[in-house]
Amino acid sequence: MQASCRERDFGKTAEGTPVKLYELTNAGGLQAKVTNYGAILTELHVPDRDGKPADVVLGFDELAGYLVKHPFFGATVGRVANRIAGGRFTLDGKVYQLAINSRPNAIHGGLKGFDKVVWKSEPFAEPEAAGVKLSHVSPDGDEGYPGTLTAQVTYTLTNQNELKIDYRATTDKATPVNLTNHSYFNLGGAGSGTILGHELTLMADQYTPADDNLIPTGELRSVKRTPFDFTEPHTIGARIEQIADKTAGYDHNFVLRGGREQPALSARVREPKSGRVLEMYTTEPGVQLYTANHLDGKLKGKGGAVYQKQGAFCLEAQHFPDSVNHPNFPSVILRPGKTYTQTTIYKFSTK
Repeated sequence: MQASCRERDFGKTAEGTPVKLYELTNAGGLQAKVTNYGAILTELHVPDRDGKPADVVLGFDELAGYLVKHPFFGATVGRVANRIAGGRFTLDGKVYQLAINSRPNAIHGGLKGFDKVVWKSEPFAEPEAAGVKLSHVSPDGDEGYPGTLTAQVTYTLTNQNELKIDYRATTDKATPVNLTNHSYFNLGGAGSGTILGHELTLMADQYTPADDNLIPTGELRSVKRTPFDFTEPHTIGARIEQIADKTAGYDHNFVLRGGREQPALSARVREPKSGRVLEMYTTEPGVQLYTANHLDGKLKGKGGAVYQKQGAFCLEAQHFPDSVNHPNFPSVILRPGKTYTQTTIYKFSTK
């Protein structure tokens, strides 16, 4: 069976702009659905150890759910993912002030980030893979950021049961760039309960402790003898109650090991009941582990499912939070003549 891509209409924005949905299918029974609104991954159907598929990402059945405020389900986040302290940074001697959309900080690109625009889309299909290439031009001054940024995100579903996400960006002025995907995973199936019993391994010996506003202090701290040590497999819920800060769960950046010119294994998650295993490979230096601590059972998703607290986990491959204000962190500044690149792969199997 060859991989395939099918395009269909997914509705219109409030302004009347048509939106598309792309259904990607591979030879192994995986199916991914991606919309060009927000470059969002809306569905990801993965077989369990008995071959029975389930949708393992949270989201909505219809476009309408994504057009109103939601927790960035499946979204491509930019121009800068994660938090910027006070929404302020200095670049080449000039101070830039962004919208404060997560008091007292800026987060995930601003009031109308990359998750809230319609991207140009170009589907493709090959014998061993199918996907969609999405592009967006963010003008100079967009959400307060300098420079015209031309961004491209390509989703590819391969016959090796990989969902590969490639990012590229160029600019005409120096600007911070930190793109990521904000999918919420539950390997038991979206809406099937909490993910506290999922077994997690992270290839990270350090994390970046943060203050009460979730801004990193600048320290790289060892995970040893802390609830942040996933260097060996632990269930996500085993030590979550030991986290004393205001996150009420995991919402922390982990420092991934080694140089990453090529995607390297960074995380492995196994759901014991279904046998589904997710491995994440990335070129990024960090990964934000978030355990959906702010879901509260009020938000209804696909098929009327209620999304409860800690009913999903996110593995957001990215540069560190507030990197633009920490010279000791890997830089997020993109300059003219240079190309921002990032690759993250989510690979599925059973055990």
